[in-house]
Amino acid sequence: MLAAALLLLVINVARVTRLIQPLAAARVAQLPATDAFHRGEKILILAPHPDDETLCCAGLIQQAQAAGAQVYITFMTSGDGFEFDAALEGHTLRPNAQTFRQLAVTRMAEARAAGQVLGVPVSHLTFLGYPDGSLLPLFLEHYTIPYLAPTTRLTRVTYPGTSSLGHSYTGQSLEGDLGRQVDRLNPDLMFVPAPQDAHADHRVTAYVALRLMAERGQAARLRFWVVHGGLEWPLPKGLHPDEPLTLPSRAVHLAWMRADLTPAQEQRKGQAIRAYHSQMLLLARFLEAFVRKNELLSRTPLPPGPLDTSVPVSP
Repeated sequence: MLAAALLLLVINVARVTRLIQPLAAARVAQLPATDAFHRGEKILILAPHPDDETLCCAGLIQQAQAAGAQVYITFMTSGDGFEFDAALEGHTLRPNAQTFRQLAVTRMAEARAAGQVLGVPVSHLTFLGYPDGSLLPLFLEHYTIPYLAPTTRLTRVTYPGTSSLGHSYTGQSLEGDLGRQVDRLNPDLMFVPAPQDAHADHRVTAYVALRLMAERGQAARLRFWVVHGGLEWPLPKGLHPDEPLTLPSRAVHLAWMRADLTPAQEQRKGQAIRAYHSQMLLLARFLEAFVRKNELLSRTPLPPGPLDTSVPVSP
């Protein structure tokens, strides 16, 4: 255990990171640039939790708006499932259902503050209000049967300011609510988590987005990003604005594109991240590790070729 702890400490030193992954920065530098934004375009970002939109895309949000595009953000959950966060926010070692519910209200307010920093109008923010950490059971065994959230003890969308107030915690409701949002906005591009992301809520968001856009014949409008990209990614932790955001180990073979950020865009991204006060209490070094010289988007959700060439495919 001590050796593992020392290893994690060492690899999070910037100079060591450059030594152990010398080709990482060069690989990012060789990536093609993201497509230019255009005036009048609509960009919809799906955020599984409040803060994901800022971590993945704060620079892209600024660039899109500077080009005259309109940015919309839809939050799948309100972040009401993080136990350590609820304990700190509620000043208790044993947070109860009400503490978790208050955490959701806090994180929704933080999302509005971060949006203001990035220049996204409050009217462009939509909170669906489904349970944090529970999108996978909604997607699977609770697609039609209401789900009891273990932290909040709720079975339906309850929070003021959500667009789906009163809707049951089911996968069917979630998918229907998001589908109506997509149809209302008809976005030209939709930025969503990649299916390789380590967080289950992120993967479910990817699955639902892929299915909805495929049904509409619009899957080519999807672009993919990663926040939970593998052990200790992104390296090094902490604020390193002069370092590149390297490829996530869980999704290294996707068709990545690079969006270079100016120092001013990096600075504003950092300000937006710090608007999430509740998350900074515990995760500051992780969150600030996304303030880098670039952001990453992939055109595809899967790498080219068979997923596993070691398994023979029957004719």
